[in-house]
Amino acid sequence: MTSIAKIIGQRVALGALTLWIVSLIIFAGVQLLPGDVATELLGQSATPEAVAALRKSLGLDMPVYLRYLDWLGSILRGNFGTALASGRDIAELIRPRLFNTLVLAVSAAVISVPLALLGGIVAAVYRNTFIDRAINVVTLASISFPEFFVAYILILILAVHVAVFPSLSDVDSSTSFLGRLTAIALPALTLAVVVLAHMMRMTRTSIVNLLGNQYIETARLKGLPEWRVLVRHALPNALAPIATVVVLNLAYLITGVVVVEVVFVYPGLGQLIVDSVQKRDVPVVQACSLIFASTYVLLNLMADVLSIIMNPRLMHPK
Repeated sequence: MTSIAKIIGQRVALGALTLWIVSLIIFAGVQLLPGDVATELLGQSATPEAVAALRKSLGLDMPVYLRYLDWLGSILRGNFGTALASGRDIAELIRPRLFNTLVLAVSAAVISVPLALLGGIVAAVYRNTFIDRAINVVTLASISFPEFFVAYILILILAVHVAVFPSLSDVDSSTSFLGRLTAIALPALTLAVVVLAHMMRMTRTSIVNLLGNQYIETARLKGLPEWRVLVRHALPNALAPIATVVVLNLAYLITGVVVVEVVFVYPGLGQLIVDSVQKRDVPVVQACSLIFASTYVLLNLMADVLSIIMNPRLMHPK
């Protein structure tokens, strides 16, 4: 087995162990929620016999470890169970919501990644100038604002005063492509503003750290234009940390959409998990939480693999 295959195998095994631990935390956290699921579903006026019958039908009378093993085994077989509130298959319930969340995350990434790379390169080229300081002020301000604040500011400007985009992102399977883009414009802009600063600052830092190296000075002494020195010599060597932070922010785009989806009433996975918590729909909450955790772990694994491929020195012990 080659070094890179061995390292990737170790990362995959660590990711699988992390997911197992996360599944334990998710199951334990849901079980520790106050109140009784059967009582919440039937109401306070339900008789003890009806509550006991429902608890038995849901398997709540079984020991906790047996319930966990049964839930985990069903998940490994691809069976997420049935939603308590609607009686629908959870996989069918989640599928369109997950698609909506992925569309929103990809749209935000299409906006934020090119702008972050361009802004980081410009800030690095004009470092310690007014342009660099202005970009730093804007990025620090965007990092400081929470998502809901950015969302309400964009609603106030672009949906109320200018009235370019709708304030609510109401989409379904019959929505056209153009209508979907219009509906998700504000939530996508909100997510893009939130993650843009992290990627831009990392791009600037990575390039600035490389511009003082000897091979950069040699390229300049050869008379190469500054843009060519930057594009051909500095940027390729800065791609490893930049790619890592981009992938990590993509993970945040997918797993951190809950607040944004709630603000814009967007029918994604984040909105579904909030609605399910309110209805005490435990199987749906567990399934959504595990999907978010799996996505985050997989994208972190991708970031590790990309950093290893782009920087082969990581394959060798120091």
